[in-house]
Amino acid sequence: MERPMMDGGSGGIGRTRSEQLPPTAPASSAQSLSRTASAETVLSTADVASLSRKSSFGKRSASGGSGAGGNSHGRSHIRKSRSAQLKLDMEDLVSSGAALSRASSASLGFSFTFTGFTPPPQHEFNMGSADLAPFSDDDIDLEAAATTRRRKNLMTEPTLPIYLKFAEVKYKVVVKGAEREILSGISGSACPSEVLALMGPSGSGKTTLLSMLGGRAAADEGCISYNDEPFGKSLKRRIGFVTQDDVLFTHLTVRETLTYAALLRLPRTMTREQKKEQALDIIYELGLERCQDTMIGGSFVRGVSGGERKRVCIGNEIIINPSLLFLDEPTSGLDSTTALRIIQLLHDIAETGKTVITTIHQPSSRLFHKFDKLILLGRGSLLYFGKTSEAMPYFQSIGCSPLIAMNPAEFLLDLANGNTNDVSVPSELDDKVHMENQNLQDTNSKVDFRPSAQDVHEYLVDSYESRVAYKEKKKLLAPLPISDDMKATITSSKREWGTNWCQQYSILFCRGLKERRHDYLSWMRITQVIATSIILGLLWWHSDPTTPKGLQDQAGLLFFIAVFWGFFPVFTAIFTFPQERAMLNKERAVDMYKLSAYFLARTTSDLPLDLFLPVIFMVIVYFMAGLKASASHFFLSMLTVFLSIIAAQGLGLAIGATLLDIKKATTLASVTVMTFMLAGGFFVKRVPPFISWLRYLSFNYHTYRLLLKVQYDPVPDILMTSVPLDNGVTEVGALVAMIIGYRVLAYLSLRRAKASNS
Repeated sequence: MERPMMDGGSGGIGRTRSEQLPPTAPASSAQSLSRTASAETVLSTADVASLSRKSSFGKRSASGGSGAGGNSHGRSHIRKSRSAQLKLDMEDLVSSGAALSRASSASLGFSFTFTGFTPPPQHEFNMGSADLAPFSDDDIDLEAAATTRRRKNLMTEPTLPIYLKFAEVKYKVVVKGAEREILSGISGSACPSEVLALMGPSGSGKTTLLSMLGGRAAADEGCISYNDEPFGKSLKRRIGFVTQDDVLFTHLTVRETLTYAALLRLPRTMTREQKKEQALDIIYELGLERCQDTMIGGSFVRGVSGGERKRVCIGNEIIINPSLLFLDEPTSGLDSTTALRIIQLLHDIAETGKTVITTIHQPSSRLFHKFDKLILLGRGSLLYFGKTSEAMPYFQSIGCSPLIAMNPAEFLLDLANGNTNDVSVPSELDDKVHMENQNLQDTNSKVDFRPSAQDVHEYLVDSYESRVAYKEKKKLLAPLPISDDMKATITSSKREWGTNWCQQYSILFCRGLKERRHDYLSWMRITQVIATSIILGLLWWHSDPTTPKGLQDQAGLLFFIAVFWGFFPVFTAIFTFPQERAMLNKERAVDMYKLSAYFLARTTSDLPLDLFLPVIFMVIVYFMAGLKASASHFFLSMLTVFLSIIAAQGLGLAIGATLLDIKKATTLASVTVMTFMLAGGFFVKRVPPFISWLRYLSFNYHTYRLLLKVQYDPVPDILMTSVPLDNGVTEVGALVAMIIGYRVLAYLSLRRAKASNS
């Protein structure tokens, strides 16, 4: 019997690292491993390997000595921790009769609905020893079994089968005034329980075709149908789309990432606890239980591995039980073994009735044979569409065969690139090349009679059109084996939101706090603020405002506070939307939330973090510098700084949302902040009339005047500008107007960017 494939990185796929025990007894060798961290149990015999996932079970009943002839050991339960693996002798395994039995195999060998893994028959677990007595069903924790069944029911909810058809799909772009054809008449289909691979060299149009099939782009010509119906808004919730780049939040853990996706995307009919249970179920099905509490990580933050990141991206999409799953090069950057696990996972997902379509660049031979159907693209043209197993016979039938043993995928990519090295040249193509070069034979120059890449491409396109295309297009016209009622379920043009607006805001607010607390409350930033405040306190130590010189010095401190807490928030906020642009586009494409809920949650979740450091700053500076030591003056000064921070943050959000480019936003913010600082009323008190209006746009100007009003009432003439200072209501109103106006501008800019993307 052939061993099932095992994988240590995936809960839905088995493991290959089961150790072999020497045949020291007549009975077959066996090994029982149990992980406390990943909660998986691997049972390995000479010819059988069975996997059982017991993460949430917590405890397992033990059988007494009666199971092994009254042996005092009763049962040996060996656990494997993260750092060590214990080996058992054969005698101990034989004596521990309660560990392997028909009842335990029936309980431990749960069928993994998502991965298609089924335990071997019960008789294969017979250890060949007469001393082994079976367990009773009472030996299994009934509560744990009930938990597993509940999870299983969540994963096996019905999937609406969707038959995808596309015919004569064309797409063109205009580059420097010239029209370029990216796709030229691509036709094909994908059915439920199938994995369709889009293969071709770089620039052949794989990602463009995938985006069109997934509803992310519109075709210039051709027809794309889902159960013979066009794409509609309601179909978004039945489609999962995994992009080539892993777009994830760096500081969220694996569990938090999938839990927030479940809370936002799963239907309203499910409770909050059911959604969290669904997220946990996905974690175990994808084999992410060992890293569920590990941060995703990024370029500067250590996190999960590349294969685990890719599985998290897949989990984000399959958590909604999609009918169609699109993946853009899911194996890019992964080693061959990890790539095989990912493709095996996709195959297992397809077996649950889903239609899986993925682009692949250059798969190994084992990966190549995992696909059910194959589309081979070359220069935007269709070179082959059909079963993967029939691809090599087809190309052999048109005279293209490898001259040496090679990977079938490598052979097909060579043909798609027009490379005929180590490939037999068809007689028709060879004759054509000889005729074209016949007039060069009389010259002294060397003539290369091998066909050019263009010749090979034209031959492959013509061969497919004449031999296969008609049959495949005829199949597309065949009626689908589904009812009209099932077709009507995807024709609704109404959006379906998983949660209401308030729930979306609450979830996004909590997610924003958890994601950005690491940046805002980092030791580097805290040290920066504390160090700056201490330096200021030492420079203005117990300043004396009773003298004109001391008064001007103290006014300089107040102006610096206004500038510092105007500059700091702006250059923090301008990165907000440009950095999250990819995530926003990804989540909005699948209708995870409304833009208004995201915008309000994103801006308000920053406030508690933005106001934490100013409190520390003001407590240190205020009393070291000897400003008015009364509660009313201190809290009014703090409130003034808070207003300045929120207004400056709004300006940064507006600049970032308008440009959505970090370099451009940084440049514009630098010029703007410098202008506002110069117009703030400290450096220049007599501004020319034709440019005096600029000061009213500066939050530094209004903040500085309010701080003067708080500390000195009335304000001395030596500190006043040409504009008299009244009770401060005008300045407060100006800052409030900036707080609202800048944010409205940022929101409208995001909506405009969304409309242009659509």
